[in-house]
Amino acid sequence: MAERFLFVTGKLAAPALRNTLGRAELPFDYEVAVMKITVAALMTTNWIARFLEPPEAVTRIMIPGLCEGETDVLAERFGIPVEKGPADLKQLPSWFGQADARAGYGARDIRVFAEINHVPRLSRDRILELAGYYRDAGADVIDLGMSLGGRWLDEGPGVIAELRERGFALSIDTMDREEILMADEAGVDYVLSLNGSNRDIAECLSATPVLIPDTPEDLDSLEATIAHLERLGKPYLVDPIVEPIGTGFAASLGRYLEVRRRHPDVEMLMGIGNLTELTEADSTGVTAMLIGFCQELGIRNVLTTEVIEWAHGAVQEAVLAAQLMHFAQEQGTPPKHVDGRLLTVKDEDLRPYTESELRELQAQVTDPNFRIFADSDWIYVFNAELFVKGTDFNEIFDQLGVDEATHAFYLGKELMKATIARALRKNYRQESPLDWGYMTFEEPRRERVRLTATRVTSRRRKE
Repeated sequence: MAERFLFVTGKLAAPALRNTLGRAELPFDYEVAVMKITVAALMTTNWIARFLEPPEAVTRIMIPGLCEGETDVLAERFGIPVEKGPADLKQLPSWFGQADARAGYGARDIRVFAEINHVPRLSRDRILELAGYYRDAGADVIDLGMSLGGRWLDEGPGVIAELRERGFALSIDTMDREEILMADEAGVDYVLSLNGSNRDIAECLSATPVLIPDTPEDLDSLEATIAHLERLGKPYLVDPIVEPIGTGFAASLGRYLEVRRRHPDVEMLMGIGNLTELTEADSTGVTAMLIGFCQELGIRNVLTTEVIEWAHGAVQEAVLAAQLMHFAQEQGTPPKHVDGRLLTVKDEDLRPYTESELRELQAQVTDPNFRIFADSDWIYVFNAELFVKGTDFNEIFDQLGVDEATHAFYLGKELMKATIARALRKNYRQESPLDWGYMTFEEPRRERVRLTATRVTSRRRKE
């Protein structure tokens, strides 16, 4: 039987919903159910279950994303699948365009090492806290970074044992022989790193070592260390070392290409933290580009950290980028219009209502509650009596004539959000959080009835 959707909405949003659906190339038939309520977001699933009467031909129901309540209530009531759509109805075309992608999305084949820096300077509780934070962010291996000015021979075994008891996969990041042997005996899984200065201890190790050149540009020394591990018949990873921008970044990428040419099947690692920590740019884009390089070249291990403030979240970003790049490579498609969680400051696209659409919407409004909209040029505020258009939220607020404290607070908050959205070309939807990608947070909210259903007191009405 052919799929037939029923889109449920309220009176105000119905024209915009029909217009959006009419422009979209949807692969199914549909109907629109307009409920006897003005604002669609005020509906709850229990309320919809009481008043909705779906046509018999409908095979699936979609309700607005901002509706409160569980969809199971409706599925049980009507005996067909029910889902919440996007919070913004103008996202519906891309929502359905990405449906197949969402169904099979999330796999990755790049392992993420997350480094805890200067472990010898930290308390055991702090190490455990950071390890848990990184694991929650998606890290596969916790890397214990040593300090040049301090050794960890006494405290190390006990901390490593406790981390292992808690199920962490571990690596140690040091060139010091004694620290490597201590950590290996304590049970770490990987050793970072071995080169010509310390590779002789490889035969003593149970952990898998990461091999590096003696100096970044010296691939011959790396070849010698690889040959040594091959003679021992032991597993290893290879890291040709990516260098920061301005100190050999382009050449270092060339070395990764050369190592892959020489060793088509070798397991490799890249320390992408050398770029995210040392490039004054949002780490999301830097991480995405480097993970894309690794995905194409078959580098299945990356090391990152979160020391500098602009790289906060870099571990989760590496996990998200690994999922995105894996999907792109598997599907043979660019990594776009699939998962927007790495778009934090800028939105995927801008979907504003036009002024003419808003004036049509105002013509249907019969109450004094203010609706707020924004595009890249203007902020619009209107109710049944007023239509205010401007760019300065102070001037806009002064025209609204609101002197009741609760509503003044609410309007100030929403106008500030609209101002930010306008300045950054982000989508603004009243009472919804701005989209900051994976960093989006739920806003503390007052009871909705106090914000939208209570009559607005304004000086103009008193006058």
